[in-house]
Amino acid sequence: MTPADAASGVLVAFCAVRALRARTRPLTAAAALVLGAPVVAIAVATLAAADPAAGVAGFVRYLQVFVLVPTALVLLLRTTRDFLVVAGSVVLLALVQGAFGVYQYATGTGASYVGENIRAVGTFGPSDVMGMATVVAYGLMISVGLALAPAAPGSPRRLRPVALGCAAALVVPLVLSFSRGTWIATVLACSVMTVLAGWRQAVRILAVTAAAGVVLVGGAGVGSQLISDRLASITQVTDAPDSSVTDRYSLWAAATDMWRERPATGVGLKGFPAHRDGHAALDLSSGSDTDGAGQGFAREPLLSPHNMYLLILSEQGLIGITLIVGSWAALLAVGLSRLAGARRAGRGTECGLIATGLLLWQCVDFLYADIGGPSTVLTAMLFGLAAAWALRPEAVR
Repeated sequence: MTPADAASGVLVAFCAVRALRARTRPLTAAAALVLGAPVVAIAVATLAAADPAAGVAGFVRYLQVFVLVPTALVLLLRTTRDFLVVAGSVVLLALVQGAFGVYQYATGTGASYVGENIRAVGTFGPSDVMGMATVVAYGLMISVGLALAPAAPGSPRRLRPVALGCAAALVVPLVLSFSRGTWIATVLACSVMTVLAGWRQAVRILAVTAAAGVVLVGGAGVGSQLISDRLASITQVTDAPDSSVTDRYSLWAAATDMWRERPATGVGLKGFPAHRDGHAALDLSSGSDTDGAGQGFAREPLLSPHNMYLLILSEQGLIGITLIVGSWAALLAVGLSRLAGARRAGRGTECGLIATGLLLWQCVDFLYADIGGPSTVLTAMLFGLAAAWALRPEAVR
C-alpha cells in the first residue's frame, strides 16, 4: 500500500461517515447505477479467481479505482470551485514531476533508454516509466481545457494565459518520457477537445501552444534523432515492430485466448500472470529490462497485457467488459451531452472540457496501458472528476 492508497482510503471513509450522518440519499438512481455497475463484474471475477487472496486484492484495487474514489469525489465536489481546486492540484503535481523529468534528461540521471539514462520518469523510477508521463498528460489535458474554455464571469484574467503556459511547458517532459501510447492519447484527446471548444478560438490557442512547445523543446535540446526515431516507430508497429511491441502483441494474443476459454467470467482477478505462459507465443520475452534513475539493472516480469480492455476481458470476461467499460461509456456520453448544454448556456464549459478531455485521454491510453503503480490513485481521481461533471449537474456548472 502506498501513501496515495492510504490517503484515498481516508477520503472514502470520510465520505461514507458524512453520508451516513446526513441520512439522505447521496446519489441519484442513475448515478448509483453508473457507479455501481462495475461492482457486479468485479465481484463475479473475484469469485472466479483461482487464487482467493489475489482475487480479493484485485477486488479492492478495482473497487478503489472505478467505484469508491470516483463516488467520493462525486459527493465532495459541490461547486465549480471545488472541481477546479482538485484539477489545479493535478496540474501542480504534473509541473513538479515534469520539471524533475526534464532535469533527469538534462543531467543524464533518468531511466535507461537505448543505452543512455535520459528517459524522464520523475519520482516514479524506471520500474514505472509510464507514471510520470501519465501525470504530465493529466496536467496537460486540464491546462488545455482551461485555455480553450471561454473565460467564466468572475474568473481571474490571467487564468487562460497561465493555463496556456502550463500546457506548453508540460509538452517538454511529455516528449522526454518517450511514451508512444501517451503521445497518441494526448494528440487524439486534444484534437477532440479542439472540436468541442469551437474551431475559431481553439485553433488559435492550440497554434500558440504548439509554437511555444516547439520553442521549449528546441531550447531544451530535445529535437534529436532519438525523438524522431521514436515518432517514426509509431508508424512501424506492423511492418517493423521493436521487441516491446512484439511482446505486447504476444500478450494481447494471450489475453484473447484466455477470454475464449472462459468467455463469460474470464480467468478471475489477478489471473493473467498465472495463465500467461500457457497462452503466450514462445517468442515472448521473460521480462522488461529496467535501469537508471537511481536504481540498478532489473528485469520486470510481464504481469499484464498492457491493454486495459484486454486485461478486463481476460480476467473478467464479457460480464466485466460490458459493465465496467459500459460505465465509462455512460460517463462519457452524459458528460458530452452536458458539455453541449453548457456551451449553449455559456457557463461551466471549463469543467466540461476538463472532464471529457481527461476521460477521452484515459479511454485511448487504456489501449496501450492498464492500471497499476503509484499513479493509479490519480486515475481514480480522473474518473471522479468525470463522474462529478456527468452525474451532479446541480453542483458542477
